[in-house]
Amino acid sequence: MDSDERPQQVTGVVIITLPPSDDPSLGKTITTFTLTNDVFPQSHLTQQREQEQVQNLPTTHVLTSPPPSPQNPQLGFSFSRPFFDNPRMLLGFLGISLFALLLYCSAFSNTFVELRNSNNDDDEKPESFIFPLYHKLGADSELKLGRFVDVDKDNLVASINSGAMGTQMINKLVAANAAVIDSSGTILPVRGNVYPDGLYFTYMLVGNPQRPYFLDIDTGSDLTWIQCDAPCSSCAKGANPLYKPTRVNIVASKDSMCTEVQKNQKPQNCETCQQCDYEIEYADRSSSLGVLARDKLHLVTANGSITNLDVVFGCAYDQQGILLNTLSKTDGILGLSRAKISLPYQLASKGIINNVVGHCLATDLTAGGYMFLGDDFVPNWGMSWVPMLGSSSIEFYHTQLVKINYGSSSLSLGGQYSNIGRVVFDSGSSYTYFTKQAYAELVASLSEVSKLGFIQYASDPTLPICWQAPFPIRSIMDVKQFFKTLTLQFGSKWWIISKKFHIPPEGYLIISNKGNVCLGILDGSNVHDGSTFLLGDISLRGQLVIYDNAKLKIGWTQSDCAKPRRFKSLPFFEG
Repeated sequence: MDSDERPQQVTGVVIITLPPSDDPSLGKTITTFTLTNDVFPQSHLTQQREQEQVQNLPTTHVLTSPPPSPQNPQLGFSFSRPFFDNPRMLLGFLGISLFALLLYCSAFSNTFVELRNSNNDDDEKPESFIFPLYHKLGADSELKLGRFVDVDKDNLVASINSGAMGTQMINKLVAANAAVIDSSGTILPVRGNVYPDGLYFTYMLVGNPQRPYFLDIDTGSDLTWIQCDAPCSSCAKGANPLYKPTRVNIVASKDSMCTEVQKNQKPQNCETCQQCDYEIEYADRSSSLGVLARDKLHLVTANGSITNLDVVFGCAYDQQGILLNTLSKTDGILGLSRAKISLPYQLASKGIINNVVGHCLATDLTAGGYMFLGDDFVPNWGMSWVPMLGSSSIEFYHTQLVKINYGSSSLSLGGQYSNIGRVVFDSGSSYTYFTKQAYAELVASLSEVSKLGFIQYASDPTLPICWQAPFPIRSIMDVKQFFKTLTLQFGSKWWIISKKFHIPPEGYLIISNKGNVCLGILDGSNVHDGSTFLLGDISLRGQLVIYDNAKLKIGWTQSDCAKPRRFKSLPFFEG
C-alpha cells in the first residue's frame, strides 16, 4: 500500500456503561471518544454507522472528533503525533484525568446524590412545610434551659414583660413570604433572639375552628403541648386564649401514642382510665402536667391551600416553675426530637413529609428566621454533613466531636473519653454548654482580654462571666476583633478532610443591658452525664441546621436566614 493511502493513526477510548439492575431493558450505553490529527475520512464514518445498524443493539454511540484545524496554525492547538506514539505519555494523561475525576466526585458525592434524588417526580414526593420564627417583644427575659441542663439559676433569671403578637401580623408575614415559596411549602413566621428574649418560636393553627398558638421550637423535646382549659389549674397568661378540648379530642389510655409518651414515666396500671395522663419534668426543675389530645393541625401552603391533619399533642393544664414565666409570651412547646410522639415523626409516619427538620435562626435582632419540616428545602450543595449517633433510648440530636479549638489553641474535650466528645444540638436551650474541663480552659484562654483593658465585672448578674470594655459598646461587632473563633471539628482529626462548625465571637458573646460583654457559654457539668457539649440558640444563629432522620445525619451551612431557598444546581452553574 502506498504511503499516501495509509490510514490515519487513530487513538480511541471506549466506555461501556451497563444498564441499571432495576431496569435492564434500558440496555448498555457505549460512549466512544476518538483522537486524531486529522478529521476522519467520510468513508470511515459511513462504514462505522453501517456496522452499528447491522448490530441492532440497544446501545448509544457517541463519536467525537476534533474540529478542523484553524487557518492560522500559530493560533490553533492540537496534540502532536509523538503524544500518541508514546504510550507512557498517553497513559499518564489518562491517569491524571481519571484521578482528577475521582477526586471531584469524592468531594461532591453528596451533591450528586442530592441532585439525582431531586430529579424524582415531585408529585410523588411528600410535602414540606415552612414555619417562620418569631421573637418575643420585651426588655428582659428569662434564661431558657434545655431539658438536659441543670444549673444554679440565682443569677440567671430575669422577668419577661407580658404582651402578645396579633393575628394580623401573622397574616402580613405569611403574605410577604408566600411569593418566594412554591405550593409545596407553607409559610408560618419564626422570630426570636437569645438576649433579651431567650427563645425562638413559631405558631401553629389548631382545632376547629382553627386558632393560632405560639410554640417555642425545641429540638430537645419530644412532646408538643399547648396550655389548655381542661380546666386549667396552673397556667400562665399566654399569647393566645387557652386551647379548650372536647371529649372526643381526649386520647384514650390504650392508644399507642399514650404508651409512647408514658414509656419514660412511672408505670401506671389503669385499665379503666378514659384519658392518657403525662408529666414532663425539665432540667431546670420546671414541669408540665396534662392529658394527650388529638385534633386538627392546619398547615397553610404558600398558594393558599390548607392541609388538615390529625395530630396528637399535650393538653397542658398544670405548669410549675420558671416555665410559667416563659409562657407569658408563648402558648407551649413544639417538640421536634426523634421520638415517635414528636410532630415530625407523626407527619412522616402518615407519609406527609420525609422525616427531616431544619431551622435557621437569624442573628439580626429585628428578624427571626424560619424552620421547615420535610426535605424540599435541603440545599443540594454547600452543606457539611456528619453522622447522627443513633440509639433506641436516645432521641435527641447528637454526634461525635474529635477536637475543639479556641483560635489556634486546643481545648480538652473532657468527659469519659479524652479523645472523643459528644455534641447535642438543642434549640430549646438559650446558651451553649461545654464540659467542665473544656469550659475551664476556655475561661483561662479568655483571660487574655484583660491585657486589652477588659475588666471582669462581677456585679452584672446577666451571666456568670461578664467584662466591662475600656470603651462604650453598642454591639458585639464593636468588640469582635478582641476575641477568637471557636472551631468544633468532626469526623477526623485531619484538618483538611474533617467537618468543622465555626462559632465566631458573635456566636458565644452577648451585650447585657448594662453595656457589658458577657460569655454565653456555661459550665455543662450537669448536661447529660457531664461529658456532653450542648449547642444552644446563641451558637446556632446564622446557620441553616438540618436534622435528617431518614438518613441519620446532621448538616449545617452558613446563612443569613432571611428566607428559605431551593437549590436546583451547583453554584458555578448558576447565572
